Amino acid sequence: MKKTVFLFALIISLSLFGQKSDTKVFESENYSVTMPDTWKATNDEGIVNIFPTNQIGAITISEYHDLELPKSETKKFILALYNSADEEKKIKSNGGKKGFTEYFYEYFDEKENLFWITKVFQKNKDLYIISINCQKKYWNGNYMKVFNETFESFKIKK
Repeated sequence: MKKTVFLFALIISLSLFGQKSDTKVFESENYSVTMPDTWKATNDEGIVNIFPTNQIGAITISEYHDLELPKSETKKFILALYNSADEEKKIKSNGGKKGFTEYFYEYFDEKENLFWITKVFQKNKDLYIISINCQKKYWNGNYMKVFNETFESFKIKK
């Protein structure tokens, strides 16, 4: 009897902790991103911030069209966003989906104690920047997982 009760309790606890949290989709005219349904999204003049209610970090999305930024200058542009002294080779780039060049950069701001992860998608005169910023003490376990899942769900529509 004890074994049956233990097995039943184990199955219930695994099913409760193993369930994926509920999500909702934030849609703009040009992109979408899936986020936890308990998070908030704000749109401040085209710059979207998605964040948990405790505000320990955020995902920020901005888009630019008709931007004259040569690909040869994009890595310098990304480093300038953070006033980073890193070398350009720290930014990884590759051909992305739908003809976009994708750039990836990780940065730790020691002064603010924040982790930053940034992706930039560039095609012709279109540029999308999506970044995570999260306080160092929360960048582990579930927060890191949920931020990354939301970050990776970003999809350009066109």
